[in-house]
Amino acid sequence: MYICIFKPKLASSIIGRKIMDTTWILFVAPIFLCTLFLYYRKRLSLKLKAKHRNQLPLGTLGWPFIGETIEFVSCAYTDRPESFMNKRRAMYGKVFKSHIFGSPTIVSTDADVNKFILQSDAKVFVPSYPKSLMELMGESSILLINGTLQRRIHGLIGAFFKSQQLKVQITTDMEKYVQESMANWKEDQPIFIQDETKKIAFHVLVKALISLDPGEEMELLKKHFQEFISGLMSLPINLPGTKLYQSLQAKKKMVKLVRKTIQARRNKGIIEVPKDVVDVLLNDTSEKLTDDLIADNIIDMMIPGEDSVPVLMTLATKYLSECPAALQQLTEENIKLKKLKNQLGESLCWSDYLSFPFTQKVITETLRMGNIINGVMRKALKDVEIKGYLIPQGWCVFANFRSVHLDEKNYECPYQFNPWRWQNKDMNSSNFSPFGGGQRLCPGIDLARLEASIFLHHLVTKFRWYAEEDTIVNFPTVRMKRRMPILVKRVET
Repeated sequence: MYICIFKPKLASSIIGRKIMDTTWILFVAPIFLCTLFLYYRKRLSLKLKAKHRNQLPLGTLGWPFIGETIEFVSCAYTDRPESFMNKRRAMYGKVFKSHIFGSPTIVSTDADVNKFILQSDAKVFVPSYPKSLMELMGESSILLINGTLQRRIHGLIGAFFKSQQLKVQITTDMEKYVQESMANWKEDQPIFIQDETKKIAFHVLVKALISLDPGEEMELLKKHFQEFISGLMSLPINLPGTKLYQSLQAKKKMVKLVRKTIQARRNKGIIEVPKDVVDVLLNDTSEKLTDDLIADNIIDMMIPGEDSVPVLMTLATKYLSECPAALQQLTEENIKLKKLKNQLGESLCWSDYLSFPFTQKVITETLRMGNIINGVMRKALKDVEIKGYLIPQGWCVFANFRSVHLDEKNYECPYQFNPWRWQNKDMNSSNFSPFGGGQRLCPGIDLARLEASIFLHHLVTKFRWYAEEDTIVNFPTVRMKRRMPILVKRVET
């Protein structure tokens, strides 16, 4: 029998080591488990980010800070502004990522994606434009406000613009200003169509907005307005001498003029039958419709009179000049009804102008090819997925209409002016959105068509014309310096 006797010193050493080992395990284990937890959490986070990254459309964000803005703007001033989109669409698909105007942006040339963006409410997307444009429009602009107030203002203006009363007034004013303008046209001098249509459309629209007739006050308003819109796409630097500063000063002068009209109307009280947009907005009982808000939006609504409607009429003239068959059919249609009305001793009314079937096809085709509105910009308030693409929260999205309208998969020979394509084609499809859509659909659609119809009627029934050599230009340059000069010859119909 063996008896092992531990020495006290040795026993205490062994016991101490065991205690240390246990303590070490108890100390290290939690650290190890925490590290393991954090490691797998990090990996999970990276996987989720990778998942979103895979869902992001392909593309490039370009250079630091400036992104692809320079190329985007440069292409906009060429004969093919859609070349920026086409180049990237060929590489990345119909929806791609970019970085323009200081923001990472998802660009869509897909009709279905565009429709989704346009029809989404303010809980998903809100308007977003270049900083200089947003500063000039102001926070109360109908282009920027959201929710109940936006729907209220849009509804009031839309209902008034669709009213028979205004269409009668627009027809009377448009015929008056068109005839006054054309009476001064001389056969031996070039007529600059865009200049002429700008004068006409601006007078008609301002009359509908604030009931201001041509005169010194109208000329002063027009002068300030020209200074105002010159800064819409300027650098966002508001310092004395800069374009943005000058535009903001011009807007202040315009607001002062419009506020004077608003105050005079308020003093008169509510008018049962509103004669213009100021009356419509003043008659509303909402306290949110302040004088400043009304004045700002009246000025914003003058832009189509300077830009959209004149460009529509100018481009229609251009396309008809290039398509003799369309010009002949449109002329015959207008002369036929004019002679019938003369025999009955009647004048053409607004419904007559909008009932010309081929004239409306010409205007529709002009809207498709000319793309008066290139697209709209929105900002995502939350992550949005559509057709497998992710639009991250905080990113902008640019719904481009022009690329859809000029896509050969949507339209056969898209660069060919062909009004007959609309003989049996649906204008309500997602492939055609010249005025936007959804809650922000342009309320002046019918008025733009009416004004263009009246102008074309008087042009083709009173004149024959041809464009001067080397002056037929595409959409972008029409909006810049070239003004579509034509030489005319009066005819009797």
